[in-house]
Amino acid sequence: MKSKATSFDIAHMAGVSQSTVSRALSDSPLVNEETRERIKKIAKDLNYKVDKNASNLRKQRSQTLALLLFEDPTSDDSLINPFFISMLGSITKASAAAGYDLLVSFQNLKDDWHAVYEDSNKADGLILLGYGSYTDYEYKLSQLEEQGTRFLRWGAPDKKHPGISIGCDNFLGGVEVTRHLISLGHRSFAFIGLADESAPEFKARFDGFMTVVAQGGFDTSKVVQKDAISTELAGYKAAMEILAGEHPDAIVCASDLIALGAIRAIRSQGLKVPRDIAVVGYDNIQISEFASTPLTTVQQNTQIAGELLVSNLLKLIHNEPVTDYLMPPELIVRQSCGYGFTAS
Repeated sequence: MKSKATSFDIAHMAGVSQSTVSRALSDSPLVNEETRERIKKIAKDLNYKVDKNASNLRKQRSQTLALLLFEDPTSDDSLINPFFISMLGSITKASAAAGYDLLVSFQNLKDDWHAVYEDSNKADGLILLGYGSYTDYEYKLSQLEEQGTRFLRWGAPDKKHPGISIGCDNFLGGVEVTRHLISLGHRSFAFIGLADESAPEFKARFDGFMTVVAQGGFDTSKVVQKDAISTELAGYKAAMEILAGEHPDAIVCASDLIALGAIRAIRSQGLKVPRDIAVVGYDNIQISEFASTPLTTVQQNTQIAGELLVSNLLKLIHNEPVTDYLMPPELIVRQSCGYGFTAS
């Protein structure tokens, strides 16, 4: 059986060196166009395939990006926040379009994931996805930076935090959704979601919400805030605590999952959404549109987010300058705050 063609076979037939063949097949401008096309034709005729592993070894690159998904508390066994499912798809597509493989790794924040990639050549760079408490992984991000790992994270940019962040303007999202509630006539408010430095994205949403409440002339001391992580159960429990007192006109939730839990709690008390209490969320996960009362929410464009994460990580890998970036949010108005209202 005839052995597979090699780059040396192509070099012999083309009358050039093997290194010239390698350059030509990688479209190097060091080889003139006529010679490149001649070499490519010979390679095609011989059904020659570039040995990707050998090529990457010579370049000291894996031609692979790693996506680290950190587990979240969820109502099912996936432990993956639904928002990140659509993000995963867009990152995969963007990586493929750039000619990179994508290694997806599921991590527990308590694991030593930050050390796994040091000098391992598993990936040329890392993308980190996961909402967890920032204080749980601050040290590990610092370690990544110290060991020279190229990495980006989805989240809230902060000069105090290590690494480059690509995220959404959560403060503006909080502003827009609260302005909309006020425009509909709602006058008393509550907020469900963590609102401290451990959860900078949720805190930014809370800060935007409170800014508009204050600007509207409402008494901010009467605003009820309840902590909750991004789960339906946490939203349910927090809303039940709020409903134990005088209920507000509207509840602003730091995520759609929290909002769905809040709606369940409201209905359990014989109240209706939005007739008695308006509810809004954040993220625009798929289920929010198809809930029994479709949820008003704030969309973070996951397609653009995935493209930005990949393109900026590649810049880091090639030692090009990269800065934090905030995407604009988009308010998605549905029935849960009163628009197109049919009580349910």
